[in-house]
Amino acid sequence: MSNGKKSSGTPQTMRNLFGIIMILVYVGVGILFFIGYFPWFSGSWEWARWTIGGLLVAYGLFRAYRQFSGLDDPYGSNNE
Repeated sequence: MSNGKKSSGTPQTMRNLFGIIMILVYVGVGILFFIGYFPWFSGSWEWARWTIGGLLVAYGLFRAYRQFSGLDDPYGSNNE
């Protein structure tokens, strides 16, 4: 019965690195949708290209906000 914090098994640095990589992936793929990199979203599917691109960029920015504001760290600021 110890009162110390339990280790999550994943170092903080690796969680931060993974979070930053995923932010870059979401925003990057969203930008690729915007510039028309994927040819199967052309013609009558143009609306899907803009919708999916917008959602991916918005989610990437949301993850960036959570990552850099500290909301994504479940073990970070609990002073119990």
